[in-house]
Amino acid sequence: ETLICYFRRCLESAYGSSVFACQGDRMWHFAISVFLIELYGHNLLLTGIFGLVVAGSVLLLGALIGDWVDRNPRNKVAHGSLFIQNISVTVCSIVLMLVFSYKKRIEEIWDGWLTVVCYTVVIVLANVANLASTALTIAIQRDWIVVITGYNRGHLAGMNATMRRIDQVTNILAPLAVGQVMTLSSNVVGCGFILGWNLVSLIVEFIFLSRVYRIVPSLSIKPPAMEHQSYLEKKRERKPAAISEETTSMHLQEISRTPVCLHRLRGLLSTCREGWRAYYRQPVFLAGLGLAFLYTTVLGFDCITTGYAYTQGISGSLLSILMAVSAVAGLLGTVLFTKLRKTCGLVNTGIISSGLHLVCLLLCLCSVFAPGSPLDLTVLNIGNVSDVGGMTGGHQRHGYPLRGSSNQPLLPDRSSIHWTNNTVLFENMPAGTGPESYVSIILLFLGVITARVGLWSFDLTVTQLLQETICESERGVVNGVQSSMNYLMDLLHFIMVISAPQPQHFGILVIISILFIFTGHTMYFLYARKVKRKPHTNT
Repeated sequence: ETLICYFRRCLESAYGSSVFACQGDRMWHFAISVFLIELYGHNLLLTGIFGLVVAGSVLLLGALIGDWVDRNPRNKVAHGSLFIQNISVTVCSIVLMLVFSYKKRIEEIWDGWLTVVCYTVVIVLANVANLASTALTIAIQRDWIVVITGYNRGHLAGMNATMRRIDQVTNILAPLAVGQVMTLSSNVVGCGFILGWNLVSLIVEFIFLSRVYRIVPSLSIKPPAMEHQSYLEKKRERKPAAISEETTSMHLQEISRTPVCLHRLRGLLSTCREGWRAYYRQPVFLAGLGLAFLYTTVLGFDCITTGYAYTQGISGSLLSILMAVSAVAGLLGTVLFTKLRKTCGLVNTGIISSGLHLVCLLLCLCSVFAPGSPLDLTVLNIGNVSDVGGMTGGHQRHGYPLRGSSNQPLLPDRSSIHWTNNTVLFENMPAGTGPESYVSIILLFLGVITARVGLWSFDLTVTQLLQETICESERGVVNGVQSSMNYLMDLLHFIMVISAPQPQHFGILVIISILFIFTGHTMYFLYARKVKRKPHTNT
């Protein structure tokens, strides 16, 4: 009974910390996108630059972040990441408050260059906050909860599902909360609200995480060989030890001639290389790579899909309702995951979830050719594309006017996984008439929403496979590389949309997205087939 009481206290603290962390992350991700648009005159340029900086940073530094998580004690990693993330957001909020309050004066200083400096500082601080959030996610959701559950697969599945439910609920509540504050007051007050939340959240999360660390003594223990060195450092020591004294002296002379900064850079590059190799060697490599492929898609509630829907006559209020319904579908996916895992096993759960996801996406494929679809392949001709990056231009299949201005680029501004209710980007645009038929847009959103059930169930399956399969000494670096892969595929999503930005192109983007998703699930099927062929495998 005492053990159960301790476990409940531990779960309460872990979930409490997760609530504050998810709420803060979602509010900040929503707010920073809107703030950057407001700063640059309702233009998506800063948002696009920020998205590229964030994706590029995690892509390049994911392995290093994971290696740092592996090399240091769990409490120091969690507390350090938490402190860096919240302080970065706090300072960034202060800078934004000053810029919004004194924007005209700032624009007059240094011929406007001070404004550029402020934009740069905001993007850099927001990027640092995202990197710290990545480290904290790897530490807590990929390592801590495995130890907390005592490596019990049933408890681990339940905790993963609960964490995802918290994330889905906050995905609905967070934009509403900060959006109402910004709408009823001002951007300055919105920044102040974010600032205050982060300071409070820093204290509350610190207390909760410290409590969990005290309740679970095994969190303070790492594999003996890992007490003072990471897995990658150990791997380097496995090189042949029988080196002659002459070779050693020559190596030392070479090091002494090399500048310190260059030597450190070589070490960082070596860490990245070994991290990617460690990821490739994992038995669950194909499953992780398959999950990453699912990030190259326009079939989600980011500004691309919502912007396209707006041009097809869907109002902002209806889009908000559809987002809420989508979040509910995601919650159903977490319930499906726990039920299937108990009855069918973890690997089979992934197979069933993949099939469900693909079947639902067939509705999206049908929407491309259904009545009301603006698909027009003639706009791909060079002579017809006169407005590169715009939402208009070329031949329109239907005679209805596009909603909004003639220059609405379909630039994504999302992260791992979905940042904002981007309908706010289009709320001040004039209303237009709808298409001749709503069959296409109905099929599109019906497919996107129902697919969330299989998507989140599949995501939880791969997450738990990574948790169960990767040895403790490699969890950080392998999950860091997994984050890099996710962002790499997201970058392809940026390029794909920039290459085909008009509404008439959207059907092509849907087809390409489904091909990437199909490829990802095929990789998982290959992994599952490989696992099932192994004897004595407990799934």
